[in-house]
Amino acid sequence: MKKSPVQPSAEQPPKAEATPYYQLHTQAVEDLVTASTENTPKYSKEELDKYRSGKTSKFRLPEWLKVVLIKFWFYGAICFFVFWGLGLYVADQLDLYFVAAIIMGMVTDLLIKHFLRFTEKLPGGSARWMMVTKDGATGFFLNLLYAFPILFVVVTLYSLINMGLATVSTGSEPLFLGVEPLLFGLFATGTDHFFLFCKQTIGKIFREAKAR
Repeated sequence: MKKSPVQPSAEQPPKAEATPYYQLHTQAVEDLVTASTENTPKYSKEELDKYRSGKTSKFRLPEWLKVVLIKFWFYGAICFFVFWGLGLYVADQLDLYFVAAIIMGMVTDLLIKHFLRFTEKLPGGSARWMMVTKDGATGFFLNLLYAFPILFVVVTLYSLINMGLATVSTGSEPLFLGVEPLLFGLFATGTDHFFLFCKQTIGKIFREAKAR
């Protein structure tokens, strides 16, 4: 005896057609294309910090302090290796200054510039901290030239300080400030940023005059 097939008690719902993959993401692409500062939601710094990895995100050095520390360290190292190291073998003072300026220009172009670009948050953000932003042979040559006025100002500062110390000294042996890495790095970094300030001020004056 054949059994009759079991009839379903209710009608089966029709199967939904599969939505194409790219159709599902059309709205997301549209939101990305039309995104602007007006329709982008604002999030607090505390909310953004939740999604940052590492425990050091709560304490970050300001950009200007990173720049000062990088330059200060390299300029101090130049003093240590050139004036304290090479100075033992170079008798003539002018020759030592010339070598120091050349090495300072090379370090600025090959090391300081790349360290500043490595720490920048946005592409080109470190340009305001560099006197020479060009790359290649042109930038290398300009950094060599730029090192000479920096070293000239630093040497002049040392000379003025020692002249002042000699004036106020009352003993048989006048006071004398020798060249050492910490103060040399501070003087060189300060001189570099003074020149940068002059460059930016002159550029601002020309831009305002051109806009009139």
